[in-house]
Amino acid sequence: MRYQVPQFIEVEDKIIGPFTIKQFVYVAGGAFMCYIIYTYLPFYIAIILLAVVAPLSLALAFYKINNKPFIDFLESAFLFYTKNNLYLWKKEEKKVSPKEERAPESSQVFVPRLSESKLKELSWSLDINENLNPLTGEDGKTTK
Repeated sequence: MRYQVPQFIEVEDKIIGPFTIKQFVYVAGGAFMCYIIYTYLPFYIAIILLAVVAPLSLALAFYKINNKPFIDFLESAFLFYTKNNLYLWKKEEKKVSPKEERAPESSQVFVPRLSESKLKELSWSLDINENLNPLTGEDGKTTK
């Protein structure tokens, strides 16, 4: 039985026009908040609040910092400022005993790593039913 491997799983689906569900909710919520503020507050106070709400809703919908959504940045900033922080000013160095200084070289085990390009190559080969060795990238078929 054959199964199809899903691809492009890190790309969110565009549901409402060019927007994802999250983007649409942030933009529509920001627009609704701006409408409520403009309608029910005096003009000068509304302008000040609109200058905060509109860019915040657009940043939540579209702005990314280090390829992470802006909401993650806000959450990290909130947690940083609200939790207790412990600052160490004098760092004590660990004393290493002579036995721990020398680690036997034979105890090191070689663990191969898959780079991103090898991983993509492997997923592509699984899609087209090639038989590749994931560590070397070579054809696994033997010929005599």
